[in-house]
Amino acid sequence: MEKLPVASEEKTMSANLKYLSLGILVFQTTSLVLTMRYSRTLKEEGPRYLSSTAVVLAELLKIIACLFLVYKDGKCSLRALNRVLHDEILNKPMETLKLAIPSGIYTLQNNLLYVALSNLDAATYQVTYQLKILTTALFSVSMLSKKLGVYQWLSLVILMAGVACVQWPSESQELDSKELSAGSQFVGLMAVLTACFSSGFAGVYFEKILKETKQSVWIRNIQLGTWRSCCSCCD
Repeated sequence: MEKLPVASEEKTMSANLKYLSLGILVFQTTSLVLTMRYSRTLKEEGPRYLSSTAVVLAELLKIIACLFLVYKDGKCSLRALNRVLHDEILNKPMETLKLAIPSGIYTLQNNLLYVALSNLDAATYQVTYQLKILTTALFSVSMLSKKLGVYQWLSLVILMAGVACVQWPSESQELDSKELSAGSQFVGLMAVLTACFSSGFAGVYFEKILKETKQSVWIRNIQLGTWRSCCSCCD
């Protein structure tokens, strides 16, 4: 009888953590788009920063975060961390090489997002970029043989209709045409659409690799981040 309140409390904490994670994700996504848009359209003297530099710094932060999580899983032991990195990365070059393809695609995608935000307003970019849900679903069906239900396909159709409505010209967009020409808007739209397809393919490809191997997601992200940093440096 005493275990029931404990189980109920754990269930409540799990639900609260789920909603907290959702709130943090929404805040992070929104603030990231607004910050990127502001930084790419800020008028100031001197050259604008390179998007590849921002991508490399972001990947380095991700690698550091994943290294910390692997370190924590190893009971905060540097020796255990070194052993895991040596056994799972250095001693398995073919497993690391598998992530070269999604890494290159992710690098292209991240740079395209900067191009898109330089030529589109934040609202149009954010809504159009949700087409990655559609591309991910299509690649999941073709590459992972997943089956979608009627309501799932209907949701994707509604998503496409919503994106089409956002792209429909309005009076506010005509007023903003002085700042964004039709050519720059087309470039931004093509950039975000290409990013949607690359995001869908890379995400499903990465999921397929995770299902085929026993390596942890943190190790895979370290491998992925290392390749992406190299690809961005080559840019």
